[in-house]
Amino acid sequence: MQLGMIGLGRMGANMARRLMKNGHTIVAYDRSADAVKQLAGEGATGVDSLDAMIKAMPKPRHIWIMVPAGGPTESTVEELGKKLEAGDTIIDGGNSFFKDDIRRGQMLAPKQISYVDAGTSGGVYGLERGYCMMIGGPKDVVTRLDPIFKTLAPGRGNVERTPGREKLAGTSEDGYLHCGPTGSGHFVKMVHNGIEYGIMQALAEGFDIMKGANNPTVAEDHRFALPIADIAEVWRRGSVLSSWLVDLTAKAMVEDPNLAKFTGSVQDSGEGRWTVMAAIEEGVSADVIAASLFTRFRSRQDHSFAEKVLSAMRFQFGGHVEKPAGG
Repeated sequence: MQLGMIGLGRMGANMARRLMKNGHTIVAYDRSADAVKQLAGEGATGVDSLDAMIKAMPKPRHIWIMVPAGGPTESTVEELGKKLEAGDTIIDGGNSFFKDDIRRGQMLAPKQISYVDAGTSGGVYGLERGYCMMIGGPKDVVTRLDPIFKTLAPGRGNVERTPGREKLAGTSEDGYLHCGPTGSGHFVKMVHNGIEYGIMQALAEGFDIMKGANNPTVAEDHRFALPIADIAEVWRRGSVLSSWLVDLTAKAMVEDPNLAKFTGSVQDSGEGRWTVMAAIEEGVSADVIAASLFTRFRSRQDHSFAEKVLSAMRFQFGGHVEKPAGG
């Protein structure tokens, strides 16, 4: 099957490579001519504009956008919407806000251009491992694109089947799922990433507690100098916590036991915010996800004004003078 790929960053280029490796043909475009040249050298048809991409593809065209969410995706969809024809399809594989997907789908519908949102998880390891995909869009269009999704997905591999799953049909065991109408794919991916925030935060706090077990603030006969990297490794093997995130943590600690190259300033992609916003709209409690999001905000400050207010109040009512950590 032929696919146009716009955006040849680490994920976009590797997705194109995985597709080509398995017999699909790729028409590739990126603002970076070097990125296009690189992929063309590996078998893709490289083009230097959206017009050239559209000209190079027979109808119906299927064009996957893998550029940053927000402005870059919005402008790309708008431009494609002006150039594509009835029967063509735009697939957004980035991390767009699901309400934007719904709006874009409605905007393209009068021209009979289909819009599919494909929440994609797999990161830089997807080329070999495959990509877990949560897909929203018209059922007939998603079905037509199934060869693309099936190739990009990890497949069943050696993952043990969930008991009772042999009685059920569908693609979820292969690592991709049509979740519902346009917007639903990115909604599910949004919640996926919100949960990821909470899991990451819990792991980070746990390792911090273990690292702090040897602090001078702890009673001397209660202190432990724990082998943190080895703990991360042993948790990978048979522990109920075993997961890809623990795998990656163990790898990072072998490479840099003190994580000295990291500043501790943690950014957020936006999906944690959107998950909390969705919880507010639904009246659903999301304590852990909200707290993990606010912790990321906090990580970007040396000392927040709120902490200074707390110190001032403690001084005013009790004469407490704050001491440096460990003092």
